[in-house]
Amino acid sequence: MSRTMECFIPMSAGDDLTLTVNSFCRSTCFTGVNIFSDVPLTATATLESIAQAARSGYILLFTGQAPLEMGTGALDRLLTIAEDTSADLVYSDWYGREGEIRRAHPLIDCQEGALRNDFDFGPVTVWKTSSFRRAVKAMDRDYEHAALYDLRLRMKKVVHVNEYLYTAVETDCRTSGVKQFDYVDPRNRAAQIEMEEACTEHLRRIGAYLAPEFKEPFQAAEATAFPVTASVVIPVFNRVRTIRDAVSSALAQETDFPFNVIVVDNHSTDGTTALLTELAAADERLVHVIPETDDLGIGGCWNLAVHHELCGEYAVQLDSDDRYSGPDTLSRIVTAFHEQHCAMVIGTYQMTDFDGNLLPPGIIDHREWTEENGRNNALRINGLGAPRAFWTPLVREIGFPNVSYGEDYAVGLRISREYRIGRIYDVLYSCRRWEGNSDAALSVEKLNANNFYKDRIRTWELEARIDMNRKKKGNDGK
Repeated sequence: MSRTMECFIPMSAGDDLTLTVNSFCRSTCFTGVNIFSDVPLTATATLESIAQAARSGYILLFTGQAPLEMGTGALDRLLTIAEDTSADLVYSDWYGREGEIRRAHPLIDCQEGALRNDFDFGPVTVWKTSSFRRAVKAMDRDYEHAALYDLRLRMKKVVHVNEYLYTAVETDCRTSGVKQFDYVDPRNRAAQIEMEEACTEHLRRIGAYLAPEFKEPFQAAEATAFPVTASVVIPVFNRVRTIRDAVSSALAQETDFPFNVIVVDNHSTDGTTALLTELAAADERLVHVIPETDDLGIGGCWNLAVHHELCGEYAVQLDSDDRYSGPDTLSRIVTAFHEQHCAMVIGTYQMTDFDGNLLPPGIIDHREWTEENGRNNALRINGLGAPRAFWTPLVREIGFPNVSYGEDYAVGLRISREYRIGRIYDVLYSCRRWEGNSDAALSVEKLNANNFYKDRIRTWELEARIDMNRKKKGNDGK
């Protein structure tokens, strides 16, 4: 029984499954196809039915659209690797077909911190039947949306076969700049709530869950140690088309405290430097900084800004192609630091086009961040929101990784491990989407690199939280 495999396909996979079934039947290990009624694989009841019906050593789940064509010897290859590695779950790279176009879909390794519920396993996954059954039986929740996510979190050994083993129909051809906001789309809120519950229970099982208990930041630090109360920090490289708008938005803030704007110009070559020189000459609150070295990513630019002698007690983010939505943004953020006793504040933003017209999904308020569970759920989602603001003494101590993707997420996770992150759920920020956005249409290679790095950040943070809980438990036991 162990070296056998059967496939489970939802009826929604398509009307013509002949090619798909025939491609499975070419394998000697294949025992049959089970086409089940049009119910979602994301539901607990569906997985229970599969667990009960399975008669082979391994289960193949097909979550894509027919036709699917397995490569020569592909099923035997998947099965051999599953047995050789004692894997609970196996997945592989694949080709996607859109009409006559075929695209490579290289996937990334699933590491311990790969807790995103949108992790890409491709439309074909192979599960050890005994592990599948055990995990389904252990589920104590009747999910509608999160059952498959919960299932894969319970797999102890997940193996990525970096070989192209099949070709399937492309089902989502949207650009990366569109896909990245799915998890904050209000239409997906019910599913996100279930995903959070599944992830939180997983964190409890592995000892990484953090209760809502926080250290108090040293808010009593003498303000006289800082030249101003707050600094707006804008890293920039070659944004001559947008930097004036960003700077003007920052300088237009109305406050009852002194502030400045620190722009770290990372050796721009398109006229941005000359424009900033002109703007700085007209307003002494604008601090134009050009790094002495040429090895800085966005995180390195942030480190330069927060360690600058003119940086304020609070450092507030503004991207070089975005704008604050009103003149009270800075004031509201500083107020939130004091009222919420937090070391970091995250606001709410709205998606607009270049001219400021609202775009779907509209307002991004990250309601999934709650006082009770925000820092646990942060390990599941791919972003924390904007604008982001930091208590400068702490962020100087922690430091940003010198990269240009995920640097703020890494710092946010680190801060949330011990300190409260304050939230403002009113719109403070306009995130402009245009062809010049760095994440508008990433290649699959760049997208994979970004996702792998963020998963790595989560892995490190996960290990740190498990260790912190272990030490706390040991101290409490003394």
